[in-house]
Amino acid sequence: MAAACIATPAAQALEALDFRVAGGNSDLEDALRRSSLLLAAESEGETEAQDLYGAARAEYARLVAAAYGLGYYSPVVNVLIDGREAAGIAPLNAPATIRRIEVRVDPGPAFVFGAARIAPLAPETELPEGFAAGQPAESGLIQSAVSAAVNGWRGVGFAKVATSSENIVADHARRVLNADIGLNPGPRLRFGRLAIEGIDRMSERRTRKIAGLPEGETYDPEELERSAERLRRTGVFRSVTLEEDERVTPPDLLGITATLVEEKTRRYSLGAEISSTEGATLSALWMHRNLLGGAERLTVSGEIANLGASNSGVDYVLGVTLDRPATLTADTTLSFHIDVARLDEEDYVADLSTVGATFSHIFTEQLSASVGVEYSYADVTDDAGEYLYRNLSLPLGVIWNTRDEDLDATEGYYVDAMLTPFLGFGTTDSGGQFKLDARAYRSFGEERRVTFAGRAQAGAVFGSDLYATPRDLLFYSGGGGTVRGQPYQSLGVRPDPADEDYKIGGTEFAALSLEARVGVTEKIGVVGFVDAGYVSASGVDSLGDDFHAGAGLGLRYDTGFGPIRVDVATPVSGDTGDGVQIYVGIGQSF
Repeated sequence: MAAACIATPAAQALEALDFRVAGGNSDLEDALRRSSLLLAAESEGETEAQDLYGAARAEYARLVAAAYGLGYYSPVVNVLIDGREAAGIAPLNAPATIRRIEVRVDPGPAFVFGAARIAPLAPETELPEGFAAGQPAESGLIQSAVSAAVNGWRGVGFAKVATSSENIVADHARRVLNADIGLNPGPRLRFGRLAIEGIDRMSERRTRKIAGLPEGETYDPEELERSAERLRRTGVFRSVTLEEDERVTPPDLLGITATLVEEKTRRYSLGAEISSTEGATLSALWMHRNLLGGAERLTVSGEIANLGASNSGVDYVLGVTLDRPATLTADTTLSFHIDVARLDEEDYVADLSTVGATFSHIFTEQLSASVGVEYSYADVTDDAGEYLYRNLSLPLGVIWNTRDEDLDATEGYYVDAMLTPFLGFGTTDSGGQFKLDARAYRSFGEERRVTFAGRAQAGAVFGSDLYATPRDLLFYSGGGGTVRGQPYQSLGVRPDPADEDYKIGGTEFAALSLEARVGVTEKIGVVGFVDAGYVSASGVDSLGDDFHAGAGLGLRYDTGFGPIRVDVATPVSGDTGDGVQIYVGIGQSF
C-alpha cells in the first residue's frame, strides 16, 4: 500500500490530502494519481471548499475510468471529506470549510480478455496486438481496436461504416472481460461533388482545381486529407475544413463540403543575422498570397549581407518570384523568378542576374522534386582580370524531408540533392554541377532533452575548366553555413604560383557538421559542435591547405516559433582562420 500525506499551512482551510492505493502496483498508482482532480487541485494551491467539494464529487468517475484503462473492472473508490463520504453529501449541504480529504482506492483484481472479437473486418486490417484472449483487458485497447477496424473499412471506400452491436461483459468470478463488437460497413462510396463555402477573393474554379478531390472515384480518407493539405499549402486560407455529408446521394456518392476562411492577402517579414567576421545580414520580404484570384503568390525579397564584414564588401540581392499552384496537376506548382545581385566578396566582385521557370511537384508529404530552366549572366572581376559568364542551365532537384520540425528538428532526416547541367556561351564552358545536403537527427531520454544532429554536404563541378566555370557554381568553405570558427568563404583554391594571395572557388567540396544539443530547461538549451570542410579543384595543385575545421559551444532560447541561436566557435585545424567567431540567428544551425 502506498500513501501520500501533504500538509498545507495552518492558515489555509485544507490541512491534509491523503491519497492511498491498495495493492502495491506502482504503474496503476501513477495512472490514478495523474487522473486525480483532487491532487491536481492541491498542486495548484486550491483551498476553496466549494471547488474542493466539486473535485471530490467528480473524483469517483475519474479514478474508475483510470482503473478501467489498465484492466481493473471492480475498483472500490472512497473519497472522505472530514470523515464523510463525498458522494453522500448533498450539494445543498456542501461544507463551508474542508480540513482533511482522504482518497482510498482498492482496484481489485486485474482482468484479462476472454473473448476479443470485432467483425466483419476489411481486408488487411491490423488490430492492436493486445486485443486478444488472455491479454490484459485495458479499456483503451477496445477503443483502439474499434478505431482500427473502422479505419480499415473507410480506407477501402466504406465511409459510413458504423458499429451495429456492442457486447462488453465483465465476468467478475473468472476475472475476464468479453468484448464482442459487430460492424456494419454499409455501401462502398465514391466522392461526390465538392461544395465550397467561405471564399471571397478566391476563384471557385481554381479552389476546386487546387483541392484536386477525385470526384467520382472511390472514397479514400487519405485523398480527402491530401485535398485539405493542398489548400493549406497555398497560404491563401487561414482555416481549411473538409467535411463529409451526413447523407449519401443516390446511388453511391458522398458529397464533401470545404469550409474555408481566407487569410489576409499581403504579408511582410523582416530578418536579421549577425556574425563577428561576416558582419550583419538584413533581409526583407513582401508577399501577395492571391494576386489574380487563383492563389498566385507574388514574392519580392531583398537582402543586404556582409554589413561590417572583416574580409569582404557588402552584398546586395533582390528577387521576384511568381508561384502558381495546381499547374498541370493539383500537386504541381509553376514558378517564374528573376534575381539580380551585386556580390563584393573577398576574392571577386560580381554582378549577377538570373531568369528562370521551375516546375515543382509534391509526391508525398516527405518527397518532392523540381525541374527548371534558367538563363544566368555574370560579370566577374578579380585579381586575375575580368570574366563574362553566360549559361543556360537545367536544374533538377529532389528533397526528402522526414523531420518533425524544420527549425528545431529532434527526429528524422533531410536530404536535398541538386543536379544542374549547364550550356555555356562565349568563353563559358559547358558542364554540370552536383550538390548534396544530408542531415539526420536522433533524440534520447523520456523528454527527448538530448539530440544528436549530423550534417554532410558535398559538391562537384564536372566537364568545365576552373576559370571557365561561372563563379556562383564553384565552392568555398567557411562561415555559418559550412564551418563555424573559420571566416566566411576563407577556404578555396590558390592555383597561381605567382600570386599566393589569389584565391578562387573549387570544383570539389565536402563538409561535415556534428552537434550535441542538450535541453537545460524547457526554454534554454546548450549545444556543442564541430565542423570540418574540404575544397579542391580537379587538375589544380593548390598552394594552400584544402582542409580546415572549427569547434565551439552554443546557446539556444526557444521562442515558440524557433530557437534564438548564439554560437561561439574557434578554428581547430587549417590556416584560414585565427580567433573566435560569433554567430547569432533564429533556428538551429541546420
